Amino acid sequence: MRLRVVSARNEIPNLNPNEKMVHLAFRASNVDFLNLMQRCPRLRMIQVPPSYRKTMSNAIQVFLDMQGIELLEGDVWGHRKDLDEYFTVDDATMEEIRTLAASGTTMDDLSNQIQKKARLGPDLIKYIAKTKITA
Repeated sequence: MRLRVVSARNEIPNLNPNEKMVHLAFRASNVDFLNLMQRCPRLRMIQVPPSYRKTMSNAIQVFLDMQGIELLEGDVWGHRKDLDEYFTVDDATMEEIRTLAASGTTMDDLSNQIQKKARLGPDLIKYIAKTKITA
């Protein structure tokens, strides 16, 4: 699974319109979110750092909910944008999340277990388990 890392608002117009999952590494305004949704109509998930999430308006959260786009808190630890514009969750981690979810493990336990092994945020882990994303 790949998340497109967007580190500046001037990258939004150049995004691939087929992007479904995006991590915003800058403090996005409501206009940035709207531009992102226009540029990527298939968007299903946006991840923002926890510190940015606290400063977002409730209006954009309601709008994202209406559009069916999930807003997650989390970071892309250790990712270097100069090497790759995508943050990748490896297949082994995806399979482990799927296996634990299928075995009936609670979301919190699943999240805690995976967080120890992979550098993923709890919201992203729960999103993967809930949506059953394939690689």
